[in-house]
Amino acid sequence: MAQSRDGGARPAGGKRPTGKRLTGEGKRPAGRKRPHTKQRDGRKRPLTERRKLSARRLLRREVPSTVAVLAGADDFAAMQGYTSFPFDDHATYMRQVEGLLRDLAARGTHTSVALFDPVAYAEFCTESHLDPDAPASRTHYIADVAAAGTKVTYEGEPLARLLPRLVAEAEQQATWEYASALLTRGDCDSCGEDIGRAAFARATALLRRIIEAAGPGTHHLVCSIPAEGRTPLVAVLHTESRDDGLLHLGEAAALLFCTVLAAGIATERPGGVVLRSMRPDHRDTVRGWNLKDGGRLHPLTEAEVFAAYCTDARTGEPVPPEPDVDYCAGLPLED
Repeated sequence: MAQSRDGGARPAGGKRPTGKRLTGEGKRPAGRKRPHTKQRDGRKRPLTERRKLSARRLLRREVPSTVAVLAGADDFAAMQGYTSFPFDDHATYMRQVEGLLRDLAARGTHTSVALFDPVAYAEFCTESHLDPDAPASRTHYIADVAAAGTKVTYEGEPLARLLPRLVAEAEQQATWEYASALLTRGDCDSCGEDIGRAAFARATALLRRIIEAAGPGTHHLVCSIPAEGRTPLVAVLHTESRDDGLLHLGEAAALLFCTVLAAGIATERPGGVVLRSMRPDHRDTVRGWNLKDGGRLHPLTEAEVFAAYCTDARTGEPVPPEPDVDYCAGLPLED
């Protein structure tokens, strides 16, 4: 026999005898709800307080969050100089950041990921009279600076896949800002025309002529302009021209491309444009132009295109040519 809760005996097998429960025996009257719920310490919590907590949790889901990441090992090393920074190695830090992002997503929190720039952080603390070796100062920087800059929405993807996209967008934004600053050069002394506006109009016309000369196909364009004291300004544009004349391209990428090209025209810096064209059942072709003579794109010869495309830009060492690629002279662009 098994013992029941009231001390009486039940038949072997442990099942309670069937039958109706007597009125009032462990049963609440119809229509009445349980007025309390248990807290962690065993005490009862009033129902109104429980409802407030539930509403607060729901409201918390509507508060967005920004997580600023030290993407590079150099940036991480710079933050290790602060005693309040709690991490010893970059790999552990990245795992903790990814865990935080997953936790926020599990709670239904809309989360954006930005880059944490130690140099900008130090400048922010100096200007704001904040102690850089304090967690609260890092919070202020993320809210006031990092969250206002380039960021991407976290959608559950691995951090290793998200960060390259974030870094690329941040670099594009920085390129656009720097190139735009080069266009604010005022008016021409001889004709009074706005130099930046005229250069942008010229760049837009050159891009249209390149696409028209390239014809139908998928095209990959790269514009590179030297910059003072930094790596060159580089803009990349993908376009698709159909046989019926329709053209597909990204507006933001086209704006960046024309802005960089216009910066080279306005500053009269020697730059270049490379075009790679892909067509079904054809070998890829690569062509190039030099920017000089007041904003004109001069076609490169076949040998010049080969030399430019098959040379490492950083080391100057030769790079083996790609298979199934033809290196051709640049097409003439009519003015």
